[in-house]
Amino acid sequence: MKSKKYKSIIKKALKEDIQSGDITSLSIFKDSTKCKAQLIAKQDGIIAGLAVFKKTFKLIDKEIKVKLLYKEGQTCKNQDVIAEISGSVIAVLGAERVALNLLQRMSGIATFTQQFVKQCENRCKVLDTRKTAPNLRMLDKWAVKLGGGTNHRFGLYDMALIKENHIKAAGGIKSAVDKVLAHDKHQHPIEVEVTNLDELKQALNCDIDRIMLDNMDYETMAQAVKITAGKIDLEASGNVNLTTVADISKTGVDYISIGALTHSVKAMDYSLLIT
Repeated sequence: MKSKKYKSIIKKALKEDIQSGDITSLSIFKDSTKCKAQLIAKQDGIIAGLAVFKKTFKLIDKEIKVKLLYKEGQTCKNQDVIAEISGSVIAVLGAERVALNLLQRMSGIATFTQQFVKQCENRCKVLDTRKTAPNLRMLDKWAVKLGGGTNHRFGLYDMALIKENHIKAAGGIKSAVDKVLAHDKHQHPIEVEVTNLDELKQALNCDIDRIMLDNMDYETMAQAVKITAGKIDLEASGNVNLTTVADISKTGVDYISIGALTHSVKAMDYSLLIT
């Protein structure tokens, strides 16, 4: 991903953290003091966000050198040295927390995503959702891809997803779909959420691109796959976890969307140590 797409995210994060200056470092070090540091993984996982990590240091001080020893999406082991950093100690320590925060979050998402992908064993694709951290969606979804997942819609603007509240307010599935078609002229994909097989059959009679099976049990999802017979892609959704995802994938659905990939992130552990 080109840095100009996420540069503003880093700038805002740095401004939030530093503001008028790093009191501690400015008190202890001279402007000319240099240092060398290492980025060290403190657990096994999937590395995601190295480009963001590097860019954070460069935005603080373009003279800082960041040597990346791994590539995005690679697996690392506990205690592996991931990168080497050298430059002004004030600049390095000024960028440290923001660089680590973003790297840890992205790597946590990628690592968690890969666990779900492995459970599915290529039977279907693992999707993310819009349940991302505010203003970090671009990075969250990038991390999902680095972990082997697939991105769902990025926002309300690039896909019509007709959910329960839309259906109730519109007076039914067909009415909701017809209104979207009249307004958008099918310029964007249309997906409809259904909660039972009767609603599934209604949705199958509409001009749409995908059907979401919301909180169905395994048997009902398998029946939905049989009824659909490959006519349209099916997406399973609702409280999916590592215990249930393999069985869901065996029902024959095409996609499984998992909000937990980005809304319940456990950051991957890294340390930045001055050597």
